[in-house]
Amino acid sequence: MTSDGTAAALADLPEWVPERARLYIAHTETGLPIRALARGSEVHASTVLRQIRRLEQRRDDPLVDGALKTLSAVLPNATASDGRSPMDKRTNGAVPFNGLPDMAKVSDEGLRVLRRLAEPGAVLAVASDMEMGVVVREIGDGETLRTAVVTRDIAQVMALKEWIACSDPDARIARYHITSQGRVALKDLMAADENRALSLSDMEGLKRDATSPRTWLAVDTDDAHLSQMRNGFVESPLIGLARRRDRDGKPFLRRDHLAAGEQLREDFEIAQMGGAGGGPNWLDYVGGIPPQGPDLPKASRAAHDRVAQALAELGPGLGDVALRACCYLEGMEVLERHMGWSARSGKIVLRIALQRLIRHYARTQGRFGPMIG
Repeated sequence: MTSDGTAAALADLPEWVPERARLYIAHTETGLPIRALARGSEVHASTVLRQIRRLEQRRDDPLVDGALKTLSAVLPNATASDGRSPMDKRTNGAVPFNGLPDMAKVSDEGLRVLRRLAEPGAVLAVASDMEMGVVVREIGDGETLRTAVVTRDIAQVMALKEWIACSDPDARIARYHITSQGRVALKDLMAADENRALSLSDMEGLKRDATSPRTWLAVDTDDAHLSQMRNGFVESPLIGLARRRDRDGKPFLRRDHLAAGEQLREDFEIAQMGGAGGGPNWLDYVGGIPPQGPDLPKASRAAHDRVAQALAELGPGLGDVALRACCYLEGMEVLERHMGWSARSGKIVLRIALQRLIRHYARTQGRFGPMIG
């Protein structure tokens, strides 16, 4: 195949596919020789060979292997003597998931998941027989807390792009950690997300009505969201409070308090994705659900509705504290200053809000919450 044919073959792959994966798939699926790929990419043949060998060595990782199997189905030019592609021979034509995520979904989901994986003690656990993975982190005393749910296709993309890596890919439940490349990608995604939010804010000129009865909330929603993005590596205030002890020597926040707060934060992050424009003004949701929310994809819409229901259930005061501490990641001192409260009162109100959240989730989703796979 000519260099033009090489370019045409690689053009069928999604934008987010790394260059080494493009070369690997073009070589194994279309039978293109190394030298032809090198000419098409304008690099030395040894460079292409190293990239292909490196990716072949990573096929033991189930997420990387699954991503390559799916991408192989995109190329229409796969050749083999029996009419089947080399990868089809190896995998019996299995395709791990239907469809390919677009660049916008990879960026949004990558930002959400990498933020959680950048937290201390966080890992992505993916079982071989499950379509979903979960991000969990240690919270002390040998206990773990689920902080995010990840679809398998996004996990495969992250592994292929080397944002995450697994030390034991043969385990029944593979555990992935964020890599140095993943941390660099997180910084780039956070910068792009903040620039997009600033651009939208400048265009729309969003300002809080000075006559609003809620003007005692001194911080604008957009400012709070931008503050959260700038501090994407800051630990959740809930984790810090969970380490503290009350007068009886017990943890100030129990595990179910943490789980309820993290569930609210997870739904908040999912609801922020996929919407056009500056997003909803979440402070207006406290104490009541607006008649019509933003136009969102199905998953984001469901998460949006769960957040709106939770904030409506909590009402003014409790809802504001839960939103600021769990979603905007405001520390207690900042929260108390915004709310006009005395020092050390915020953590008490937050614990009451989390207790109400536990009751709300138990009533609306059952004791064990929504299924993850």
